[in-house]
Amino acid sequence: MSQYKILPLAPVSWQQLQAQAIRSPEQLLRRLQLPASLLAEIENSSLAFSLRVPEPYLQRIEPGNPDDPLLRQILPLAEELHTTKGFSCDPVGDGAARNLPGLLHKYHGRVLIITTGSCGIHCRYCFRRHYPYNDDRLSDDHWQGILGYLREDPNITEVILSGGDPLTLSDQRLQNQLQDLAEIPHLQRLRIHSRQPIVLPQRVNDELLQMLAKSRLQTVLVVHVNHANELDGEVKACMQQLKQAGITLLNQSVLLRGVNDDANSLCELSERLFECGILPYYLHQLDRVVGAAHFEVDELQTRSLMEELRRRLPGYLVPKLVSEQAGAAYKLPLDVSIST
Repeated sequence: MSQYKILPLAPVSWQQLQAQAIRSPEQLLRRLQLPASLLAEIENSSLAFSLRVPEPYLQRIEPGNPDDPLLRQILPLAEELHTTKGFSCDPVGDGAARNLPGLLHKYHGRVLIITTGSCGIHCRYCFRRHYPYNDDRLSDDHWQGILGYLREDPNITEVILSGGDPLTLSDQRLQNQLQDLAEIPHLQRLRIHSRQPIVLPQRVNDELLQMLAKSRLQTVLVVHVNHANELDGEVKACMQQLKQAGITLLNQSVLLRGVNDDANSLCELSERLFECGILPYYLHQLDRVVGAAHFEVDELQTRSLMEELRRRLPGYLVPKLVSEQAGAAYKLPLDVSIST
């Protein structure tokens, strides 16, 4: 667990913390005591995909360490501007799966709703960093169109709220959406994909807990943690509150060069997740999005890492290694065996 807390947080709301997130490269360098020589590179790289990181996450980053695994996830670098063969703006085929504005229907029995383009943090490897969010703003008409689509297909039993990050929405807006979805009789499960409780644990307030606990729909929260240092005491406390509210907690990670591409980091992550009440779920091979090639881990190393995890961890702490491919009917499990 990270030991690099610097400033005690004042008792402010999660909305204030979200609004006060650092967006200035110069401010980030000062805050984390990083060399001023990085400024031009960061400013250049953040023009296409902006910098954003909230204070609770910053407090887990080691000041003065440009190789900190949490810093690497949010720091714009010159490599993002390189053109790399095989990398695209839509690596997982979201565009082809878009049936309505804000609605992606890729897999049997479940749909994904792009609730917002907003995130509490901008991760540099994000597979939706080029997504045309302006085309998918959820107006009232678009929302009604989505509800109509769901009502007409009884095979759809699960709805995934994604984005952006659905937990950047207000409690009232979320409450309205959940009530509308719960009124569709064949829907059974609600899945929320969110990094907010990790980067901004203050987001898990009483209103959110009560809303999720009272829903007719069985609720699953899939958080996104790549390194054990992201899981401090505040995150653990909010995860315990969610579990007490009856929410199933799963984690998905991305295998990232320079962040978690070693067996010790991945084992520690799984152990720490379980301490927080979260079950390791997926370890994603990097989605090959333009701007993220410098994070890719080669296939041989990936398979070797998975072999080591299986040797060192109980099966329930070994995440499924998967790759999401455009047009596939499900996330593809990757063969974990290596040649001897």
